[in-house]
Amino acid sequence: MADTTQPETPEGGEPSAQPAAPEAPAEPPGPANPSKPAKPSKDEKRAARLARQITAFAGSHGGAEGQIAHIGRGAVRIALVGADGEWGVLVAPSQDGARRAAEIAGLTVRDDFDGELAAKVRTGPYEWARMAGIQLGGPGNPPAAAS
Repeated sequence: MADTTQPETPEGGEPSAQPAAPEAPAEPPGPANPSKPAKPSKDEKRAARLARQITAFAGSHGGAEGQIAHIGRGAVRIALVGADGEWGVLVAPSQDGARRAAEIAGLTVRDDFDGELAAKVRTGPYEWARMAGIQLGGPGNPPAAAS
């Protein structure tokens, strides 16, 4: 009877190496529950909200074009001009967020608010009074509140 406590040795007297058992592949790190989608970031939520507003404006005015411009620290303006001449402004917290919102909404974005885009804007008496009210005899600025 053969001794089974020692591994068999080939003729050279060296013990043969036993093949190691294959290791299970490591699972990649991921969410605990893979069926749940990743939570959108705060910037993505803002972009989605702005995109909904842009889409609503475009839907109400027969389509829209826009222009994105930095207006100050932490503020970017999205100027919207509808196909019917109505216009509006949205404010985004960043240039990337504004561009992402425009992309999601499918808004045609112009580089400048040039004469061609400005010519599409329809203004009414309210805008004229606000833009040049004092100079043209429109309503002046309200008096300062007494302190």
